[in-house]
Amino acid sequence: MGSIAKVGDIRLKELVFATNNAYKAAEVSKLLAGKYKILTLKDIGCGVDIPETGSTFEDNAALKSLYVVTHYHLDCFGDDSGLEVEALNNAPGIYSARYSGNRSDQGNMSLLLNNMEGIEHRSARFRTVISLNLNNKNFFFEGMVSGTIRKEAIGEQGFGYDPVFEPLGHDRTFAQMSTNEKNEISHRAIAMKKLIAFLKDHAGF
Repeated sequence: MGSIAKVGDIRLKELVFATNNAYKAAEVSKLLAGKYKILTLKDIGCGVDIPETGSTFEDNAALKSLYVVTHYHLDCFGDDSGLEVEALNNAPGIYSARYSGNRSDQGNMSLLLNNMEGIEHRSARFRTVISLNLNNKNFFFEGMVSGTIRKEAIGEQGFGYDPVFEPLGHDRTFAQMSTNEKNEISHRAIAMKKLIAFLKDHAGF
């Protein structure tokens, strides 16, 4: 299962990332540069918006990877990520991407800031769960990063809630960091590093 892509003199295995989010795909491609060629849903001709009907990050990540394996017979990993805000009972959580009713980063951020109006306890965390479906077996990898919600959006980089999330131990939001800086500490990077270590140990990486 899976195919080989040739880059220079190095033959790279292709691995599908079950997403059409160009920003997420770019982040992951940098993390796996020179090791795997990452294909998106668009790259494999999948125009379906895979339903996220699970009740947990694990459920939704597994639904994505299983869909690709079932319909395209390609090794795949899918992720589900979200922001959990303590003062909002861990909302928006699995609904992070559609918190405001649609997939609008600006709309989601605006609603979050409105819901946090007057709240001084602003602790939050980003969580990512990756489901890797490899050789018809499923494996999970989790990454988390704690921080606080700023009272206003700051920064032009990144996507989603990055402009309002300041990771613990830093004085800048994710959106004020370069992709390389964010990849050193982000929830997705932590989960991806666990995935990479697994591939190295178990899949001839």
